[in-house]
Amino acid sequence: MTRPHSPLLPISYSKDVAAAKARGAPLVALESTIITHGMPYPGNLRMAASVEEIIRQQGAVPATIAVIDGTLHIGLEPEQLAALAQASDVMKLSRADLAFAIAERRTGATTVAATMIAASLAGIGVFATGGIGGVHRGAEESFDISADLQELARTGVIVVSAGPKAILDIPKTLEVLETSGVPVVTYAEEAFPAFWSRISGLKSPLTLSSPAAIANFQRSREMLGIEGGMLIANPVPADDEIAREEMEIYITRALASADDEGITGKDVTPFLLDALFKVTEGRSLKTNIALVENNARLAAEIAVALASS
Repeated sequence: MTRPHSPLLPISYSKDVAAAKARGAPLVALESTIITHGMPYPGNLRMAASVEEIIRQQGAVPATIAVIDGTLHIGLEPEQLAALAQASDVMKLSRADLAFAIAERRTGATTVAATMIAASLAGIGVFATGGIGGVHRGAEESFDISADLQELARTGVIVVSAGPKAILDIPKTLEVLETSGVPVVTYAEEAFPAFWSRISGLKSPLTLSSPAAIANFQRSREMLGIEGGMLIANPVPADDEIAREEMEIYITRALASADDEGITGKDVTPFLLDALFKVTEGRSLKTNIALVENNARLAAEIAVALASS
């Protein structure tokens, strides 16, 4: 479902994305916070280029989304991607501040929620990311719940991830998604994944075993007039996972450090990811890259299936 946008909106399409839209080729949206806030240069640029290439190999066109000097970019040229990977003081944009960055001519990287909004505006129905945000542990006191969950409830984009980030309260995240009517589908597995780990200890609400089946499910939702997105949980490849029992030890330590240092709000996730990178001696980042690439591959396959259905 595409949102109409004002002709006055400063929006720019890369050459590849514009050509793909003109010929009706399948497109896959990509967020940009993983580039600016997820890992250092030049590893972030290598990762971004690799993910885009994987999507092309599957027959779709990648559209990395970001705001650059107040213009919403749907797809980045190679030189823009390289500049973003090295940029400093880049805003981290969600629903609340996406329009602010455009109005104030700032540069910002899009989170899951902001990427969904932009993808919908551009008519892109599939989005690949690493993991979604959700209900933070201790949210009954902090009320820290990601805007990603509300966006999934209102914006008609299929989001392919490795599940919610394992630093979150996954059972409560699933409860909020269920209450909001968001379909949660695990790809080819009955067990729901936990980002770095293939198994969270929870059963998946729904399971589908092919990109064509996911595309068919989405078409049925559209025919019924059901609004909102769909979350596809794609377990990390077995060779790349870190077992849940091991990760829980590291996560508990990282959360304690965040509390000790008074880390709150948008700073929590990057702090925890950096702490986990250090305590796992880089293994968490390696797994993160593997799961993003795996999600990009599946997202492209879904986009191709949607285009042919």
